[in-house]
Amino acid sequence: MRSTTTAHAETTVSPRLALASLSLIVLLASLGTSIANVGLPSLAHAFNASFQDVQWVVLAYLLAITTLIVSAGRLGDIIGRRRLLLTGIILFTAASILCGLAPTLWLLIAARAVQGLGAAIMMALGMALVGATVTKERTGSAMGLLGTMSAVGTALGPSAGGILISGLGWRAIFLVMAPLGVLALLLAGRFLPGDRQCPEPVTARFDIVGTVLLALALTAYALAMTLGRGEFGIVNLSLLIAAVLCGGIFAVAQMKVSSPLIRLAAFRDRTLSASMVMNLLVATVMMATLVVGPFYLSRGLTLDNASIGLIMSVGPVMSALSGVPAGRLVDRLGTTAVGLMGLVEMAVGCLALSLLPALYGVIGYVAALIILTPGYQLFQAANNTAVMQDVPADRRGVVSGLLNLSRNLGLITGAAAMGAVFAFASAADDMATASPEQATFGLRAAFMLAAALIASAIAVGVVASRSSKSVA
Repeated sequence: MRSTTTAHAETTVSPRLALASLSLIVLLASLGTSIANVGLPSLAHAFNASFQDVQWVVLAYLLAITTLIVSAGRLGDIIGRRRLLLTGIILFTAASILCGLAPTLWLLIAARAVQGLGAAIMMALGMALVGATVTKERTGSAMGLLGTMSAVGTALGPSAGGILISGLGWRAIFLVMAPLGVLALLLAGRFLPGDRQCPEPVTARFDIVGTVLLALALTAYALAMTLGRGEFGIVNLSLLIAAVLCGGIFAVAQMKVSSPLIRLAAFRDRTLSASMVMNLLVATVMMATLVVGPFYLSRGLTLDNASIGLIMSVGPVMSALSGVPAGRLVDRLGTTAVGLMGLVEMAVGCLALSLLPALYGVIGYVAALIILTPGYQLFQAANNTAVMQDVPADRRGVVSGLLNLSRNLGLITGAAAMGAVFAFASAADDMATASPEQATFGLRAAFMLAAALIASAIAVGVVASRSSKSVA
């Protein structure tokens, strides 16, 4: 009876204001990624450093999120999600101040890693707390709202960062997140539901060994995909082998501890396994628009930087506009139908990107983005809802972490793989000097592959759906 009463209390604590605080938290974590990219040239000048050095300002943040997000979710399940989320916001806010005050590049990079740790906690537990703030019937709308805020953060970063740097200098792009962090802390502390009190003492222990092994495996994989500036050499291969070895040791270790970081048996759940695979494939494809797009717009359509930036903003803007409607559609039609609808729309968008720009130029490219991006939001809202609406309360954190991890791994893989496909297919010695014809051929090859990846995701979704029905 106690657990029933508590569960009911979880869903009746100011749901709108609680969702507002979660929305700001998700926006901040997304803004932390996008706002720093535009500052790299200024950082290189300010610290008299190479591009290879200053890119670690971005990589340190992304690596911290990727390697620690599952552990953050699991720790939240053990000690309390609200408590750990507030700690994560404090870390993010304090690190934002340290970034803005950093006297050297390497102190800035270290502060960005701490900021990434805070963001990992915010991303994992922000999604996990949706189940404690809204009813199951409105989970889709809540997920759509969080997807919208993530897109807003992505879209806002480059423009806001450019304005801040031109007016106040590079330090402002980090310091501006401090007052937003304080606001998020006040809202979360006031309106998020308290952590559930367990009727029995918590016996679960945090798996430190598993956390270290998983972090090593993910770090090695991420570095293998990002180092070398597009060249896959002996260092990349060595890191990839290290990632496989650490991953294998991690899997063995998880089977031998009483309270593992990830219960491997959880992957027998077809919904979770299929969702993670589809999430990875979809994120790989979406990264292609961010990696391949600028090169094609520059070399294939010979646009200037201002025009490229304007066109690149179409995707995030469409995401921001379509996130909430996508969530409402999930609540109305169900996760399976909307998820497959989104994937089919994405497949059409990928085919459009491979064909329309060559025929209609900028108009064709923008039209294809307008098709592709809402499909992504439909899939995200449906996929996240399908997993999170039925997950047991004591596993929401780690499952949310796994979903975010699969997405991050897809983004990392897409940055390397889709960029390599584009460069290989274009057959140019240097992409900076590729001809329009070469860039067009590279774009076509990259998004034909992207359409095939989405077709694979559709197949995974159909098989998982039929398996679930047959089990039922």
